[in-house]
Amino acid sequence: MGNLEFYLAGIGVVLAISIYASKLSVKFGVPLLLVFLGIGMLLGSDGILGIEFDNPALAQSIGTIALLFILYDGGLSTVYKDIRPVLTDGILLATFGVLITAIAVACCVYLLFDTTFLEALLLGSIVSSTDAAAVFAILRAKDLALKNNIGHLLELESGSNDPMAIFLTLTVLQLISLATADNLSYAELIWRFVLQFLLGGVLGYLFGIAFPQVCKRLRIGQPGLYSLFSVAWLLFIFGITSKAGGNGFLCIYLAGILTNREHFPYKQNIVSFHDAIAWMMQIIVFLTLGLLVFPSQLLSVAIPALILACFLMFVARPLSVFATLAKSRYNTQEKMFISWVGLRGAVPIVLATYPYLEGLSSSNHIFNMVFFMVLVSVFVQGISLPYAASKLQIIDEDKVQGDSNNPLLPYKSKGDDTNSTS
Repeated sequence: MGNLEFYLAGIGVVLAISIYASKLSVKFGVPLLLVFLGIGMLLGSDGILGIEFDNPALAQSIGTIALLFILYDGGLSTVYKDIRPVLTDGILLATFGVLITAIAVACCVYLLFDTTFLEALLLGSIVSSTDAAAVFAILRAKDLALKNNIGHLLELESGSNDPMAIFLTLTVLQLISLATADNLSYAELIWRFVLQFLLGGVLGYLFGIAFPQVCKRLRIGQPGLYSLFSVAWLLFIFGITSKAGGNGFLCIYLAGILTNREHFPYKQNIVSFHDAIAWMMQIIVFLTLGLLVFPSQLLSVAIPALILACFLMFVARPLSVFATLAKSRYNTQEKMFISWVGLRGAVPIVLATYPYLEGLSSSNHIFNMVFFMVLVSVFVQGISLPYAASKLQIIDEDKVQGDSNNPLLPYKSKGDDTNSTS
């Protein structure tokens, strides 16, 4: 108890510094993810304070819990009528696009480095999903609006492609853990894939429709308890969906989107509450992952990771975008920009902790590779996004700045603006 006050004060200082450091994103165009990771690395064992943290299992648990709130908030901030025109393209990018990226990176790793194809596919699966949170922060700060609903397409993709990457990573890890290829049951893997996404989609739809109706019948006297009830609801639907064999991450994202379609008591309170929680979770997970890495070990993987990061940015991501959007209405310049918005984020780093729990001998090497690739992706692509949007001439100058329904414009409000109980 003697050190409790010191730890609490320290946590408060770190959170305050992280929040204030977000101004760097606005002033210099530095993605927030990079800022928070950098602070975590400075606080870690190789940093200024030398905080020793080497617990991948704890980091994974923190990352999983954080992703629940981040994805749910992403769903709550998504307006269905805005993503409806890009629904097909977004789903293709979030599924087949992720699969193509994973396979392309795996082929590159297998051909260039001394590894098995399954280990190469594991690395490809881990880095296959995008994280557009940093993208939105940069483009909002620059007051940019994109043509042809590209902003909403990127929002939909970033919120819905994580479940596919998680499924691929866990599946490949299971394949690696099996003794021989003779024990593989491809029919079982296909069925598990179908079951996860089918159950996740159906339950996400049902829970998303049910939550507003439940809120209307709660009639709780204290408005703040509605927000707490939404947390209980979120944890319950994720747990019950995952236990039933469905994809819990897909479920909560869909539930958030469908919840935002309805009007119910204290909706704006709930939406604002989850927005704040999501920001806190992003700070916590990025700081934790920054603490987990040993910067001195990144030098040993710098060259191969840089090669893979460049392959991912200039080959794998464009290949997946142009293949999945081949018959879409987007022109070549728009597809090039969508390809460039392929930032890797928190999910790949969290997934890179999974091999530790499986006891893979190459787990530390994989984690350092993924971490370095994320740093390169966020720094190079994140900072250059406004320039790329201008150079490719996809900025819509006619759009009204500050439109709250545009995810790439300055934030004003999300969801329903009314807090009435009617």
